[in-house]
Amino acid sequence: MASELCDGDGGVDEQLIPNAVPLRQESTVASFASSVFNVTHAIMGSGILGLAFAMANTGIIGFSILLLIVACLAAYSVHLLLELCQQTALTSYEDLGFQAFKTTGKVLVAVAILIQNIGAMSSYLFIIRSELPAAIAGFLHNHHGTPWYLSGQILLIIIVICIILPLALLRKIEFLGYTSGLSILFMIYFTAVVIVKKWFIPCPLFNGTVDYAQNFSSDECKPKFFQISYKSAYAIPTMAFSFLCHTSVLPIYCELKRPSKSKMQNVVNIGVTLSFSVYMLSALFGYLTFYGKVDAQLLHTYSQYLPHDALIMSVRLCLLFSVVLTVPLIHFPARKSLMLLCFSNRPFSCIHHIVVTLAIQILIVLLAMYVPNIQNIFGVVGSTTSAALLFIYPGLFYLQISREPLKSWNKLGALGLIILGFLMGVSSLILIILNWVHRAGGSV
Repeated sequence: MASELCDGDGGVDEQLIPNAVPLRQESTVASFASSVFNVTHAIMGSGILGLAFAMANTGIIGFSILLLIVACLAAYSVHLLLELCQQTALTSYEDLGFQAFKTTGKVLVAVAILIQNIGAMSSYLFIIRSELPAAIAGFLHNHHGTPWYLSGQILLIIIVICIILPLALLRKIEFLGYTSGLSILFMIYFTAVVIVKKWFIPCPLFNGTVDYAQNFSSDECKPKFFQISYKSAYAIPTMAFSFLCHTSVLPIYCELKRPSKSKMQNVVNIGVTLSFSVYMLSALFGYLTFYGKVDAQLLHTYSQYLPHDALIMSVRLCLLFSVVLTVPLIHFPARKSLMLLCFSNRPFSCIHHIVVTLAIQILIVLLAMYVPNIQNIFGVVGSTTSAALLFIYPGLFYLQISREPLKSWNKLGALGLIILGFLMGVSSLILIILNWVHRAGGSV
């Protein structure tokens, strides 16, 4: 007989039968459709802006194969987490880490979530730094020099101090959960605009003042199906960054109406499929618009050639609105992880709350201001914490916790997931670091 396993804070009753199915209080029941929406919302984020660049450096077929592999592995690693959730009745990633490796496992998960969320927030602030000046300039057709209100760093500091920091300081921020759901609609709208604009931007590109035909060869307006370069190292980390939803899946499972592992797996499969479709379309048509000239941040590429286009300006404003409301939401689990690491055995303190909030905000602002390219954020975070949370930890925890025979399909799959995640993460990170070294030495 099923019993209530989740308390009001997402915790777990200590006296549980091993194979009980996690449930939740009736006040938090979520339908199948809303759970699909929540999973899709957890997946889709700023990573969509870097996927066209990934396609440009892997080719259409190469990118499609890699994206499909990462999507399937993401769904499979969630399958392992759901299996563990059913076997242990635990409903948080940190608790699974503790179950597997005690305090060490819980700390490893908390550190990975903290770094992952800092990377995500930094990427969002990077978007504010690069896109807000372009949005303002789009409404000012005649301006000379670079006035303060077109400085990305100044505007970023103003937005953080006046909007993001006050929201992040709140102890509860549920009301933003509803508005942040608009981000899915914005992603779909962004993809639709990318598809439409493909047919209105010629190749060779022309921005009104410089005819880029002089810099193009005939081959540069033809799509490449397979492509390998030093920039290809950013492809898989960007994809891993884009598909990570694992820290949200278990709470969503806990809230699902009449929860079962198979039902939640269907929710995840649909969410991953929808995200894969949106990612694939935006990357494909973004690449087919700019080919090898696509920037690491796709929207920035449009800004270079269509600075006053109404559709692009509307996408930019929607994206900025979504980013400003999403950063405080991502801040909450980041702060929770840091508080867990630093003040796990102490009661709530306003001073600790404020200090940790300010420390995180200062760090992400510095990263957004001084990291030269958003692909560096996707690359480093994607090859380290995204790879760990998406591939390595689910496999490790399954091998450690599950009582299945070592030769069972799930344990063999978990072992393969660990090996593949480790190889992809380490090789990508090494190539990214070598790329930095070569660029610093002027070799690239």
